[in-house]
Amino acid sequence: MAFTYNDPVIFHEYAIDTARACRALGIKTVAVTAGYVCEEPRKEFYRYMDAANVDLKAFTERFYQQITAGHLQPVLDTLIYLKHETNVWFEITTLLIPGENDSDQEIDAMTKWVAEHLGPDVPVHFSAFHPDYKMLDKPRTPSETLTRARRIAIQNGIRYAYTGNVHDPEGDSTYCHSCRKKLIGRDWYLLTDWNLTDDGHCRFCGAVCVGLFDGPPGSWGRKYLPVRLKDFYA
Repeated sequence: MAFTYNDPVIFHEYAIDTARACRALGIKTVAVTAGYVCEEPRKEFYRYMDAANVDLKAFTERFYQQITAGHLQPVLDTLIYLKHETNVWFEITTLLIPGENDSDQEIDAMTKWVAEHLGPDVPVHFSAFHPDYKMLDKPRTPSETLTRARRIAIQNGIRYAYTGNVHDPEGDSTYCHSCRKKLIGRDWYLLTDWNLTDDGHCRFCGAVCVGLFDGPPGSWGRKYLPVRLKDFYA
């Protein structure tokens, strides 16, 4: 179960109550969050989360102050806390906005920081922006920008760098950091390749693909599952 769209830290108590109920049923929970939270509630919140996707919105204080009315350092503090003081599986997503946070210099600095402070195994996703709501003056993110960001991340030692919000099977897929063979092929929600053992080792060279694996993979693909609320509440 994922807490998303509205950052779960704004309904802190309800998210924790729901996560505790999920754990009682063997269901894992994921927090999709901006990572902007004070130290004390952060400890309480992540005590009950199994995973998190943290939006590292940019890597400059200017962006955080002018675009988000926040600050960069509290988000970095959350990432360091998750890495070094919890067992929460977490990944990072950065929405690349043309002219705001998509320069080679900023992406280089950000991914070097991730590699140094969080290690090479934390997945980093670069997602495409599209004009909406109060930011209509910026163009869509070119797919070439995402590919360039992914390339910079890999050059800086990030083993699992991805592109998002665009159709890019290469950028969506996972590759072995040792032999560079494709481990998990993805085409939107469809798995096209699966070259991992059930416990997460590369079938070609035996190297570990860092993650949480309990194979074999399913075959759900692009299907949707309808939910009948009248049956749920009966």
